[in-house]
Amino acid sequence: MLANGLPLAEIAKNLEIAEQTYHRWRNQYGGMKGPEMKRLKELEKENGTLKRLVADQALDIRALKDIAEGIF
Repeated sequence: MLANGLPLAEIAKNLEIAEQTYHRWRNQYGGMKGPEMKRLKELEKENGTLKRLVADQALDIRALKDIAEGIF
């Protein structure tokens, strides 16, 4: 739409987003192509999953140490 000369305000209105949303998206993903954006989202999701796994393992290790030390 921008390439067709429509003003950003009109585009944002048509897409029902704030202009700030467009600028934030542009700053984050502006230079990426579709497949790159998709891969980034996949990596972000995988990273979140891995962080939860590590947190769960840390809790398990702490619980086992507490049991071994006779705290429970």
